[in-house]
Amino acid sequence: MKTNRKNKVIIVDDHLLFSQSLKFLINSFSDFEVTHSFGNGKEFIQFLQEEENLDIEVDLILLDVNMPILDGLSTMVWLKENRPDYKAIALSVNNEEDIIIQMIKNGAKGYLLKDTTPQIFYDALKTVIEKGYFFTEMVSGILVNRIDNEDKKLEFKEKELDFIKRACSEKTYKEIADEMCLSPKTIDGYRESIFAKLEIKTRIGLVLYAIKNKIVCV
Repeated sequence: MKTNRKNKVIIVDDHLLFSQSLKFLINSFSDFEVTHSFGNGKEFIQFLQEEENLDIEVDLILLDVNMPILDGLSTMVWLKENRPDYKAIALSVNNEEDIIIQMIKNGAKGYLLKDTTPQIFYDALKTVIEKGYFFTEMVSGILVNRIDNEDKKLEFKEKELDFIKRACSEKTYKEIADEMCLSPKTIDGYRESIFAKLEIKTRIGLVLYAIKNKIVCV
């Protein structure tokens, strides 16, 4: 009899009681299971570097920001450089803007406070698996404010502006390439260039920028 595969989750958190409670909650979801838990980033990285774990299946990492020995940000930087395909959600008890921005810039697909409700927590796990990112209203607001407060004036070429407007729709990048009569490779170049200018990592960051700067209307 065929069974649905559960999404495999790794917890990296130094608070044992919280980690165990989180594991119990995740294992209560029908489509997720915790496969490993670690007390800090160093233990986690050493585990990933062991030969038998080089190709281990990891669907989602829940990463505590504040840990001894090796904290969440340093671990996130390592993951970005060595396991860029891994999806991680940052967990924290505080909402310091600079930490949130740094975690997201280094590849975190979401940032959740530890007092998040179980329903929002589940929605975050599911959304990151299916769409690649999950940002609460609080985090989205911080991202928008950071963009608002940028001192430098960014200028875009006509084609780049056209791309930004089209990217703020539900169209795929391939569909955008077809509409603009450009190759997918050229569109990838536009995307990478614009993401670099704005210092963002996801399409949602581009949409937020476009809305706040009136490039598109909602």
